[in-house]
Amino acid sequence: MKYLILKKRPAFNENIFLEKAGARGAREDFRLPFEAESLELMDHDVAELRRDPGIEAVIPSISFTLITPVAGPPAEPAATTAWGLEAVGATSSPQDGAGVTVAVLDTGIDRIHPAFSHLAFEDRDLVDFTVDERGVAGSAPDVHGHGTHVAGTIFGRPMDAQRIGVAPGIKKALIGKVLGPLGGSTEAIHNAIDWALREGADVVSMSLGMDFPGAVTRFVQQEGLPEDIAASRALEAYRSNVRLFDRLAELVAAASARGRGALLVAASGNESRRDQDPRFTVATAPPAAADGFISVGAVSQTGDLASPFSVASFSNTGCSLAAPGVQIRSAKASGGLVNMSGTSMATPHVAGVIALWTQKLFPGTDRPKDWARDVQRAVESHVIQAPGQTRSDVGLGIVRAPQ
Repeated sequence: MKYLILKKRPAFNENIFLEKAGARGAREDFRLPFEAESLELMDHDVAELRRDPGIEAVIPSISFTLITPVAGPPAEPAATTAWGLEAVGATSSPQDGAGVTVAVLDTGIDRIHPAFSHLAFEDRDLVDFTVDERGVAGSAPDVHGHGTHVAGTIFGRPMDAQRIGVAPGIKKALIGKVLGPLGGSTEAIHNAIDWALREGADVVSMSLGMDFPGAVTRFVQQEGLPEDIAASRALEAYRSNVRLFDRLAELVAAASARGRGALLVAASGNESRRDQDPRFTVATAPPAAADGFISVGAVSQTGDLASPFSVASFSNTGCSLAAPGVQIRSAKASGGLVNMSGTSMATPHVAGVIALWTQKLFPGTDRPKDWARDVQRAVESHVIQAPGQTRSDVGLGIVRAPQ
């Protein structure tokens, strides 16, 4: 079985990567306190490694999958602005995201799409973690179209006279392709987050989830384990991965306290089925479920002025914040625009709004101590309350751009 091995750096002081606060360009001196390596190991090898004082963690690799968009009703005639932007107040905000760096960890991007013509991607801004989990710079092609759509909602320029991006003034975007036709892996996600932090991301957007059922199937089919043993092994891998993301978020928060770090935003998942029965809900899936991640639920528009938003039937429970996620119009891979629905579509609204608040509170590229905490507090204190919706469904509320 494959494992992610985290080796403690020799004589490493965690404060080393927190000492200097400065310009938010590429930050070669930013390092996590451990080095990552992936290996195929037998059970006895794992036990030996876990006794090694030089090893931080030995984490079973688990599959990650795209949080697949949900089919919805036929699209209505396009307005001049995607409805989600109006809902979060992006169209009336004086901020546009200038000076903020956003990382999108997804299926890649159609870099030549007209919605991204304002971005001059360097090779180091486009990294493919699906062909090699360590990352290959220079290209992150989007075969699926999901990553292109997500990126368009965060920073896409107007298309066909229609505005689609929450923060179209963003000039620096980092695109990490972590999901391919076969999904992604623990190693790829970990390495992509590490890369995004080293490259100066202020916000990291992730619309992906842990594939627990797939892990059980893999143990049965590839390892030949009985179903109950396979489920136990998959649960161990699940817990280990959640602890990994808890630890990463903890380190990112510590870095933010010294003027570095980033805000980690992830989709809560689309597994709930409220349209069949209100009881048929599923809790937020990792990595969004990890402590320190901002998990995002989805809402739709109702047309009722008294109660303009309702929780999307597919949106998982236990999210931190909510945003528009139904019939969201954004960039389509190979050109044009397309509507998609899902917490995957809500997540980039939150990432974009965070970019706007970051610009408002900390113009330019410098980040002072505790900047991320201050941005998160601003976002959380300016939410729109959703009448009739519980905190379990929409978290603190629907995000709102600075006005």
